Amino acid sequence: MTSRVLAPWALASVLLLGGASGCAPDATFPEESLPLQSTAQPAMSLNGIELNGIELNGTNLNGTNLNGTNLNGLSAIGLNAPDFRAWFNQDVTRHAMLMKYVVQCAVPAGQQRTFMNLQTLTTYTWSGALGLAPDWASGQPATTAELRIVSACLAAHVNPYGQHVSISVLGLDAKGQPTPYTSEELESHGLREGCFFGDLFQNEPVLFVGNDGLSLSSGESTSRACAQGSTLQGCAPLVHVGQCEDICTRDASGTFYTSCTWNGVTYPPITTRVRQADLYSCGDGVCQVTERCGMGMSAASCGLDCGSC
Repeated sequence: MTSRVLAPWALASVLLLGGASGCAPDATFPEESLPLQSTAQPAMSLNGIELNGIELNGTNLNGTNLNGTNLNGLSAIGLNAPDFRAWFNQDVTRHAMLMKYVVQCAVPAGQQRTFMNLQTLTTYTWSGALGLAPDWASGQPATTAELRIVSACLAAHVNPYGQHVSISVLGLDAKGQPTPYTSEELESHGLREGCFFGDLFQNEPVLFVGNDGLSLSSGESTSRACAQGSTLQGCAPLVHVGQCEDICTRDASGTFYTSCTWNGVTYPPITTRVRQADLYSCGDGVCQVTERCGMGMSAASCGLDCGSC
C-alpha cells in the first residue's frame, strides 16, 4: 500500500494518556544512538502471563486531532526532524506519553526508539511491543495500513477512568501477519470485549469501537466502558457502532477480527479480550471507580459498596 502525505507534527495530537504512572515507566537516560536492531529479551510477564499480545491500558482520549504524526519513519532521522521536535515541544508531557504508546504499538518487542529533547536536554527511550507497523518502524514512511492499525491499537488502550487493566490485544499487523498470542493468554483473558478501528491520522480523524458480545447486568461494571457503548467524556472521540460480528470478519480460527467495514470504508481492527477478575459487581465490598453511592444495587447506585449519598 502506498504512503500518503499528512499534515506536519505541529497539528496537535489526539491522546491524553491519563494515569500513566501505573504502566511501565519511560526510561529517561542518555543514549547517543538509536538501536534499530532487535535485542534478545525474555518475554515480560504479569502474574505469570506472557505479554506477547497483552498490554496494560490506561489511555484517555481528549477528542482532539492526531494528524500531526511523523511520517518520516520511527527512526533516528525521523525523530530528529525539525517538525517532530517542534510538535513534541508543544506539549512535552502529553506527547512523550503519546510516543510511548505509538512506539509500543508500531515497533517490535526488543527494539527501542530514543529521542533527545534539545530544549530540555532530556532523553526519552520508548520500547516497542507489538510491531504492528514494520515499514514505519524500520524508518520508512508510514503506509495507510500502518496508520490505521496503529490507530486501532491506540484506541484499544482507551480507558475513560485512567485505570490500568490487563487486556489481550489481537489482530494482524500491516503486513497481514497475526500478533503472537498463546492459549494461556486466551484462557486467562477469557472474555471477548471489543473491536477497535479507525484512522486518527487523516485530516478528519475517525475512531470506532464495537462490542464483541460482552454483556453486563445493571450491577456489573468495568473501567473498560467504551466497548460497552459508554457516553463518558473519556471515551471521545470513539464512536460506538454496535456489535463487532455485524460489521467485522473473523480470522479462520474465530479468535480475532481481520477487517471491519463502516460507512463503506474497510479498516484493520484490533480485537481485545479481558479477564473476569476485571469485571466489578455491586456488593463485592469495594466501591470501585465505576460505581456510585446510592440506595440501590446497580453500579450507578451501589449502596452496598459505596454507601448512601
